[in-house]
Amino acid sequence: MSGHPEDRNSELRALFFEGAGELLQSLNEAGLDLEANPADEEVIRRVRRAVHTLKGDSAACGFHKLSELAHELEDALFPQIGQSAGSRLADLVLVAADNFGAMLSAYQRNVEPPAADSLRAMIRGLIDAPGPSPSTASAAVDIAARFQWTEYEQLMISEAVHRGETVYNVALRVDPASLMHAAAFQLIRNVLHGCGTVIALRPEDSFATETLEIVEAALASRQTQEHIAQRCRIPSVVSDFRIERAPTLETAEHELLGDLLEKQAANLASKAGEMGASATAQKAPAVGSAAATLAESTLRVDAARIDAVMNLVGELIIGKSMLNRSLTEFDQRHARDPVRAKLADALAFQSRVLDELHKCVLKIRMVPVEQLFRRFPRLVRDVAKQCGKDVALELSGQNTDLDKGILDALAEPLMHVVRNAVDHGVEDAEERIAAGKPARGTVYLNAYHQGTQVVIEIRDDGRGIDLAEIRKLAVEKGIVKAGDIQRLSDSEALNLIFEPGFSTAAEITEVSGRGVGMDVVRAVLDHLKGTVSVSSVKGRGTTIQLRVPLTLASIQTLLFRVAGRLFAVPLSSVVEITRITDADIHCVDQREVLRLRDQILTLVRLNSLSQIHAVAAQDSQKKKRSFVIVIGAAEKRFGLVVDHLVGEEELVIKALPEEIISSDLVSGASILGDGTVVLILNVPAVLSRLSRATPLGAIA
Repeated sequence: MSGHPEDRNSELRALFFEGAGELLQSLNEAGLDLEANPADEEVIRRVRRAVHTLKGDSAACGFHKLSELAHELEDALFPQIGQSAGSRLADLVLVAADNFGAMLSAYQRNVEPPAADSLRAMIRGLIDAPGPSPSTASAAVDIAARFQWTEYEQLMISEAVHRGETVYNVALRVDPASLMHAAAFQLIRNVLHGCGTVIALRPEDSFATETLEIVEAALASRQTQEHIAQRCRIPSVVSDFRIERAPTLETAEHELLGDLLEKQAANLASKAGEMGASATAQKAPAVGSAAATLAESTLRVDAARIDAVMNLVGELIIGKSMLNRSLTEFDQRHARDPVRAKLADALAFQSRVLDELHKCVLKIRMVPVEQLFRRFPRLVRDVAKQCGKDVALELSGQNTDLDKGILDALAEPLMHVVRNAVDHGVEDAEERIAAGKPARGTVYLNAYHQGTQVVIEIRDDGRGIDLAEIRKLAVEKGIVKAGDIQRLSDSEALNLIFEPGFSTAAEITEVSGRGVGMDVVRAVLDHLKGTVSVSSVKGRGTTIQLRVPLTLASIQTLLFRVAGRLFAVPLSSVVEITRITDADIHCVDQREVLRLRDQILTLVRLNSLSQIHAVAAQDSQKKKRSFVIVIGAAEKRFGLVVDHLVGEEELVIKALPEEIISSDLVSGASILGDGTVVLILNVPAVLSRLSRATPLGAIA
C-alpha cells in the first residue's frame, strides 16, 4: 500500500536537502583546489558532476530556479575556460556554492529564493570572455573519427537531406575516467536519439564497449549544431566531441528509392532499438546489483530514533544497578543458597551483553570530526582574503570519533576560534618577514582522544597574545578592577579573552571587534560539560584547546554525600582524594584554602554555593576529619569538601527541566538502582564561578 503523495514528496525533499549539503561541501573543496590549479581537468569534471547532480535532484523536487541556475553554471565548467580564466573559475565555483546554499536555505524555510544576478553575470563574463568557447573548442578537438559509412547508410543520409533535414557526423570520446563503458555508451545513444534520427552508429551495440574510446554517429536533425553540441556535453561520460556536416551523395537514385529507404530505415531503427534494449537488459542486472549492494550497505536513520534507543539502554543500565543491589541483599540473607551462584552468573552474562549493546549504540552516534573540519578550509580562505593575509590551514586527526550531538554543537565555537586565529593571531606578510617568519602564516587544527575526552586543538604560528595589553584592556573595559588585575596569574589573565565584551581588535570590522564570539565559546563548552583553555608565547603563536566528553549519554562518576544528600562528579575530573582535619584548613581573603604539597587549593563546600539550596549548612559540631576531592579541568584545581565517599558508578545522565532547577552548577541527574536521585555537579561551571569571584588569589 503506497503512502500519501505529500508524504512521499516531503521524504524526497528531506533526502534532497541532506544530499545537497554534501554536494555544496564538495563544491567548496573543489573551488579551493581550482585556486591552486585552475586548469585541472579532473577537478573541473568533479565540479560538473556535482552541479549536474544538483541540477537533476532540484528539478525532481520542483526547485526550478535552482535547477536553472545550475544548468547555466554547467556552460562555464570546461577545461578551456579554466585555462583562459585562471583563478576566476575558482571564484565562480565558490560564489556558486554560496548562492546555492542561500537558495537551499530559502527552500527549506518555504520562502522565495534570492536572485543570483551577480552569479549569472560572472558566468556570462567567463563564457563571453575572449578565447575559445566550449562549443568551438570541443568542435575543434582532433578526434580520430573515420565516419566510414556503408553505401546503404550514405543513401539514407542523402534521403534525409532531400527531406530538408541536416545530417551531422558526430564523434564523441568517452571519458577515460568512466568506469562503466556500457552504461556510458547507452547514455550517449539516448542523447543522440533525443537530438534527431540516428542513421548510422559505430559501434552498433554495447557488446563491443569494454575497450570503447570513440562513438561515431550520422545524425539527421532539424536542431542547430549549437543545440546538439550542448546536448553532447555529458558530465563524467563525454570528455571531447566533434560535430561536422556530413557530405551527401548527389544522385537521382534516392528519388526512385525513397519509399523503399524509408521502410528499410524504419525496420533498421526498430531492430537497433530491440538490440539496444536487449543489451541493456543483459548489462543492467550487474550494474543494478552493484548499486543495490552499495545502497543496502548504508542505512540513514533519524537521530531521534537513535536517541530513543539510547534512552532505553539507559533504563537497562539502571535496571542492571537494581539487580546488583538486589543480589547483594540476597547474598547477605542467603549466603549459602545454591540459587545465588546461578543468579550471579545470569547477572554477569546480562551485564556483558548490556555493556556491548551500550558500546554499539554509542558507536552509532559517533562520527569522525572530519565532517566538522571539512568546512574550515573555505572559512580560512575567505577570512584571510578579507583581511589581506596569506594563511594556510593544516588538518590532522580527522578520523577522531565524537558524538554527533556534541560535534554539531561545536561548529559555532570552533568557527569563532578559527576566525580569531586568522584575524588576530596571524600577522601580515610584512610583519612576519620582519620577524624572520615565512610570509604565509599557518593555522593548525587537530583532534585526538585523551582518556574519556576528545581534545580539539587550534594553534597558529602568529604573534601570540600580549599579556600586558590583555590586563590593560580588562581594566579599561571594567572587567577586572585595577587593584585586582596584577594579582591574576598569567593563565587567569589569558582566560579574560573569554569574558563578554572583551576584544583586542583596534577597530570593528566584518570579521571581529565587537567583543562577541569567545564568550560564546566558553558558554557552549560549559553546556557540553567541557572546558576551554588557552596558552600563548609572544611572537610564536597561540594554542586553544577545547575538551569535551566523548558522549553526553552516560559517564563514570564518583559518588559522595554532603549533609545526607547524594552527589556525583565525573570521574575524569577527579585528580586525587585526600583526607584532612580542621587544623589543615586555613583562611585567606575570606576563603578556606588547603596547602596540598606545593599547591594552594581553594576549598569549596556545597552549602556555600548559593544556587544549590538542597544542602543544609553543617551543624555546630563539625566533623574532625573530612574528605577532600581534588577536582581539576585543564590547569585549574579546587578541593571539594565532602562528608562521605560512596564509590564509583556509571550513571545515565537525565537532563533536568528548568522549572525543577535553574542552577548551572548542576548538569543533570541520575537514578540509582534503589531509586535514589543523584545530582551531577557541573565542574566547568563551578570553576567558572570561582574564576569570576573575587578575590582570586587562592586559586592555584
